[in-house]
Amino acid sequence: MKMLTHKMTVNIDEHASHLESFKSFFKKLDDEGKTIEKLPRQEIEAYQLNAINATLAHAWSRNDYYRSKLQEAGFAVPEIQSMEQLAALPMLHKEVIRGDKEKILCVEAKEIGQVHLTSGTSGKPIYTSYTLADQYVYDLLPKYLELFKESEADVAAIALPYEFALPGLGFQRLFQFAFGTAILSLGKGGYMAPVDKSLELMKEYGATVLATTPSYAALLAEESEKCGIAIGKDIRLKKIWLTGEGCSGAFRERLEQWWGCEVSFFYGSTECGVVAVECSNHRGYHIMEGHVKVEIVDRATGEKLPYGKIGEIVVTTLLREAMPMIRYRTGDIGFLQASKCACGLTMDVLQLRGRMENILTFNGESYSPFMLEQFLMEIGDVGMWYQLKPSDNALKIVAEPFRTSLTEEQLAAKIRNHMLDRMGIPCEVEIRHDIPRSFGKATRIIM
Repeated sequence: MKMLTHKMTVNIDEHASHLESFKSFFKKLDDEGKTIEKLPRQEIEAYQLNAINATLAHAWSRNDYYRSKLQEAGFAVPEIQSMEQLAALPMLHKEVIRGDKEKILCVEAKEIGQVHLTSGTSGKPIYTSYTLADQYVYDLLPKYLELFKESEADVAAIALPYEFALPGLGFQRLFQFAFGTAILSLGKGGYMAPVDKSLELMKEYGATVLATTPSYAALLAEESEKCGIAIGKDIRLKKIWLTGEGCSGAFRERLEQWWGCEVSFFYGSTECGVVAVECSNHRGYHIMEGHVKVEIVDRATGEKLPYGKIGEIVVTTLLREAMPMIRYRTGDIGFLQASKCACGLTMDVLQLRGRMENILTFNGESYSPFMLEQFLMEIGDVGMWYQLKPSDNALKIVAEPFRTSLTEEQLAAKIRNHMLDRMGIPCEVEIRHDIPRSFGKATRIIM
């Protein structure tokens, strides 16, 4: 009988591309016992300039849209001479790629290993294609051993979406292939991972790390009491990574008290992957400068802003084959600082302020939801589930009590007085005991 054989078409161990030279760059760092985290700024920026130019050459030769936009911007060759010239490159807007799976694709369709897409809640989804080498070679080249302490001794529970978006599979790849960590794929609620089953699995396998959203971390802790599972005894985490939705420092501190472990923010997106991560000092997000270059630009003019100035976050991916993002306007707001962190990392620090569309304005002053949450969570009698209802230059707050002896009227008065002191505007307050819990992104703002 003639045997049928299948020829493997992709061998990522032997794969070569425009990123080939960066394998040796990061191997040299590994051999010297170094990571990009503490390199001098000059060396970081030299690497980034080389990576950006390699990406530009790749996009120029493999993608009509990128080449035409570069030519329109006056580039005769796909190259910049210094990082200062980065601002001359055209920016990539979401509406250009929304719903178009090939607009910035830089490889043939047969080379795509996996596709992720955004939820599309604000319009058509954005498709992000990866080659297998993107996922299993280039994405793993830069190491951040000062920020990530996970190892093969850990058990990581991933309570994030596995459908469509990047977070679930992205964290799973990181922990499995970078650290050799055992994985509990909890999903994020729903049929495959009910809360009680997730907690039971974390207990049975001795989970030490949890990656999830702030609201889901709160829900798991809250439901553990109903399930008879003791946090700190039955489940003993040493680290929680928060991603998928932002939250305030005060909300994070509440989670640290509840879970009895360190909690850090992880900022990324389906389009750009990892962007920035908090160190244990919680003084902002260190930019993952092996993976991305981050700029801040004026929202109206697109002009690049210096350190300390708040504007829109723009990301350029450095190690992507299939679908590189070149000066991608994220729609997120923040500002950059030169790192002076006590942790010793030299990577720039990002202070995140939320999404543009979520910024609220009262009496001419702008407030991010994170800031309003920070004010609210400063009141220990207020629970972690709340709603903000802005309208006509006014704000209504719906809040739950949390282990307090105050009456509803007393708590409402306390919230009104505190928010007036912090914001300078009067707020209407409603106390409820049944604010809906969320298995997805929490709906904090109700217009």
